Amino acid sequence: MTTQKTFAQIVELWKKDKQLYVKKSSFSAYVLLLENHLLPKFAEVSSIEEEEVQQFVFQKLEQGLSQKSIKDVLIVLKMVMKFGAKYKWIQYTQFDIQYPTVRETHTIEVLSRTHQKKVMSYIQEHFTFRNLGVYICLSSGMRIGEICALTWEDLDTDNGVINIRKTIQRIYVIEDGERRTELLIDTPKTKNSIREIPLSRDLLRMLKPVKKIVNPAFYVLTNDSKPTEPRTYRSYYKNLMRFLEIPDIKFHGLRHSFATRCIESKCDYKTVSVLLGHSNISTTLNLYVHPNLEQKKKAIDQMFKALK
Repeated sequence: MTTQKTFAQIVELWKKDKQLYVKKSSFSAYVLLLENHLLPKFAEVSSIEEEEVQQFVFQKLEQGLSQKSIKDVLIVLKMVMKFGAKYKWIQYTQFDIQYPTVRETHTIEVLSRTHQKKVMSYIQEHFTFRNLGVYICLSSGMRIGEICALTWEDLDTDNGVINIRKTIQRIYVIEDGERRTELLIDTPKTKNSIREIPLSRDLLRMLKPVKKIVNPAFYVLTNDSKPTEPRTYRSYYKNLMRFLEIPDIKFHGLRHSFATRCIESKCDYKTVSVLLGHSNISTTLNLYVHPNLEQKKKAIDQMFKALK
């Protein structure tokens, strides 16, 4: 006969199982959500009702956690409970969780065209390996972890492409009750993130002479066998923007700026999605495509013209 187990006991068994087939970065993110949110609430219980989960959600909202973060926590709760139910250690029925209605905000940080030109012109005139990362991001929309993991051999100047195959991130590792961080070089976010991005003419012009003299195995940002990590590079970027008197904008805003310029230039959405390495075109559409009134009027006019 199968005996019931507490949520904490199921978590330990689930971790051993899950660790075998998910990326280390994903696994550490799951463990962090369990340790910070789920175990403090449900560790000792051997059944979890929908009402308790709903209360838990309201509690987290009150603590200032975003709906997206709470949904991530519930995904982990669901995985653990499904695993427990499979072995009849706990009962699991689908939760129908309600969230307060919030108006969606579509505000993303983007450099103005003037500021973007200023940054790019400055880097062209003041070439350094660290500055090059900012220029590459504005020319390709790469994520900061992908930029930090870039080696010279990934920049194929013969075929005019950037090969994105890896990313760097610092992850939280919780082992035997001990917390530490670890720098991890891994494959990118999703399989769509492994991609080729064409090099712009200006970028190609900057890279060709450098490529002749660098070690192909070295990291681009350091021109060394040791990489720089995202938090260090963010700090460098922040100081560069301050020096150039550019309004404070997160590094990820450079990726948004690239995508926005592509959309403004009437690039088709599918191509932009592929360049950004989004796993789904809907991510691209939701983030960057918000038709204004003029575009809506044009759509109505075109539809009625087609009817005539």
